[in-house]
Amino acid sequence: MHKLPQKWAIVLPAERHARIGEALRVSRVVSTDDLAHELGVSAETIRRDFVALERQGRLSRVHGGATITLGQAAGEEAPFAERTGTAADAKTRIGRAAAGLVHPGQTVVIDVGTTAVQVARALPLDFTGTVATCSLLVAAELSERPGIEVLVCGGRLRGGDLALSNSVAQAFFADLNPDVAFLGSGGVDAATGLTDYYLDEIAVRKIILRNATRSYVLADSSKFGLVARHRVAELGELGGLITEAEPPSGIQDAITRGNGVIVLS
Repeated sequence: MHKLPQKWAIVLPAERHARIGEALRVSRVVSTDDLAHELGVSAETIRRDFVALERQGRLSRVHGGATITLGQAAGEEAPFAERTGTAADAKTRIGRAAAGLVHPGQTVVIDVGTTAVQVARALPLDFTGTVATCSLLVAAELSERPGIEVLVCGGRLRGGDLALSNSVAQAFFADLNPDVAFLGSGGVDAATGLTDYYLDEIAVRKIILRNATRSYVLADSSKFGLVARHRVAELGELGGLITEAEPPSGIQDAITRGNGVIVLS
């Protein structure tokens, strides 16, 4: 039996989406036919990928191909209301998987973002422990849980996500040593690592990552191959990735080389 040429090897949807994202970052416009030839799939498959990625806000379809969206070109995050409705089922599943990693009595950090809220929502009703957060949305979600002590940092408030950051938030988390931390993400890329959009919030996240016994990044498959404007960490620095679909091989390798794990929801 003859081995297929490399370019004709089977490429999973998540891998194709990551490769499309990489091509868009390089050239801003990509051709349907060129991608189909490069990935060894039909043009119709690439067009279906474009439709899926356009729904996620990752590109805009044009005649014969696709182009990067204006928001991505400017390095901007989509509005909170728009992100809330994107990949909702995946985020719910990721939240449940993350909550399943928490044990009674632990001190848990839940970061900001639409998926982070799902982690708070999925914590068992009988969970007892401490949750520290820089998200007022997470704090509100847990405010009526009698078994949970909710700690909220101070700082500057960003609308939409209701995220807190600046030196006050940094000082709060510098004195905290959580058992486990669940981190939000703007993008997860094999080469660039974990990235996000707001510099003050990234400074807080780096402190959380440094102090946590175990840390997991929360990322649905639409984040694979995306690179936001600011770098948080290399993927090898993370304890693991919680997602709903098998990541591209490059992302898997980058995480597991640092003894991290992939948790599929």
